[in-house]
Amino acid sequence: MPELPEVEALKDFLTEHLVGRRIVRVLPVAISVLKTYDPPVTAVEDRVVTAVRRYGKFLGLETDGGPHFVTHLARAGWLHWKDRLPDGPPRPGKGPLALRAALETGAGFDLTEAGTQKRLAVYVVRDPQEVPGVARLGPDPLADDFDEARLTALLAGERRQIKGALRDQGLIAGVGNAYSDEILHAARMSPFKPTSTLTPEETHGLYEALRGTLTEAVERSRGLAAGRLKAEKRSGLRVHGRTGEPCPVCGDTIREVSFSDSSLQYCPTCQTGGRPLADRRMSRLLK
Repeated sequence: MPELPEVEALKDFLTEHLVGRRIVRVLPVAISVLKTYDPPVTAVEDRVVTAVRRYGKFLGLETDGGPHFVTHLARAGWLHWKDRLPDGPPRPGKGPLALRAALETGAGFDLTEAGTQKRLAVYVVRDPQEVPGVARLGPDPLADDFDEARLTALLAGERRQIKGALRDQGLIAGVGNAYSDEILHAARMSPFKPTSTLTPEETHGLYEALRGTLTEAVERSRGLAAGRLKAEKRSGLRVHGRTGEPCPVCGDTIREVSFSDSSLQYCPTCQTGGRPLADRRMSRLLK
């Protein structure tokens, strides 16, 4: 799933390629992608894009005097930029194409989604706050006013594991499964640590890891073409998605805890005092 750093890089890329240009056609290919109908998706046609914004993991296009086009790429979605779109309208079918947006220049972008779980979403709204996922977002962790005191206050009333808290978009916007693993590895903290047990020193380390990890990921992605962002994300991850590989910090073997629809990765030496975390799903398979 694209998270804050990738969506931030897409925002920068689209700012360069879209702002000041006119959208002439928006063609939904998969009807499931449209989550709003008033205004219709055609309301952004014949309008100039004036700005590109990021709201957590949502990406929004502002149009001159018109509505906002907001998308969430979900787990398997992506945006593909094309300097020249194919001639003729796209054909509905079983392929990954969900929506195509064409500019007056002949360039444009496709929104695609792999797999059968169609969660990619497009909203055309008068105000981004009309999108439920945007309205419930917590503060952006890279905002200038997101300081250590802000993080401390956010976690003060929490009574859950730190991994879940970091992934809660209503608490902190933009962090998902991959970067929460990376942040906790940088903070040398177990993903199962209860937020209620954090000391001031641990909160300080978590804040530094949160800001540092996301800032570094944004800088690595800055200036890359949209098509290269996925590969850059994978290459920059230290523990997430690297089960069985050596930890780049201490050399211990990176381990995994599996859940019904996701998994987390961590280093026992760096994060859990050398103790492997219980993987109940794997334990059941081995019985």
